[in-house]
Amino acid sequence: MAIRKILLPLTGTAAGEAALATALMIARRWNAHVLALHVRVDSRDVAPLAGEGLSGAMIEEMMSATEKESSDRAQAVRGMFERFVGRHDVVVQDAHPNSQHASASFAAVTGREEDIVAQQARLADVTVVPHPDAGEDVSSSDALHAVLFDSGRPVLISPQKAPPRIGTRVCLAWNGTAESASSVVAAMPWMEQAEAVAILSADGYQRRGPGAADLAAYLALHNIHAQTITFRSVNGSVGAGLLAAAEEFGSDLLSMGAYSHSRLRQLILGGVTRHVLENSTLPVMMNR
Repeated sequence: MAIRKILLPLTGTAAGEAALATALMIARRWNAHVLALHVRVDSRDVAPLAGEGLSGAMIEEMMSATEKESSDRAQAVRGMFERFVGRHDVVVQDAHPNSQHASASFAAVTGREEDIVAQQARLADVTVVPHPDAGEDVSSSDALHAVLFDSGRPVLISPQKAPPRIGTRVCLAWNGTAESASSVVAAMPWMEQAEAVAILSADGYQRRGPGAADLAAYLALHNIHAQTITFRSVNGSVGAGLLAAAEEFGSDLLSMGAYSHSRLRQLILGGVTRHVLENSTLPVMMNR
């Protein structure tokens, strides 16, 4: 199935600019539509955080300041969007069936970002989010996990700098889990058009389930020839070994399952998903 709709939760940071460039690159490749979505903070959410001891006037002043800051940021984000689409020669219009060119539109809504993004992502072929390790852009990580855990759809994490190309050499991180199986389905459109496909597996990464050779045989039924590559951990890190194998293959898109172990365990002890999120310099598509 071709990619027709791309959701982009848009913020006004450098990482947001790279994500916008990445989303528009995907749109041009697939003649797809990018919905750039900016979620404004609801000033009414400030009141419960104000605590006791503040007068009504003080709370109202805080709400007013929040509203002004939110409005200023929305205008700045829209300005960034308009500059980028003009520079990349993308038509600004609503999505249309059977479109023969890339298009984009901008929407600003008010509410909780993680809730709105997860809901909108359910009807997008892929959601592109900024790299979560981007300093001030804390909300991007919230959007990332909201899509992963509450949309049922793939999320593509843009690198901190927009890549020169995407999807010509595709790597699948395979460990036999349901999460990695979902990542294979999400990567199908890319693999069907890729110049080369590789399945990356390792003894320390494999869980109970089909092996890399089984996946290669399955992909062959879909006329996708994939080579299998067995990688080794780097300094005891499976995630580092995975990224090193993808880099050696010359990959410009890595598709993988996310959080085969619980998210809490990965946050405390570390894990493959966490390592890739923090250290990858190429586009990574993740699925739950």
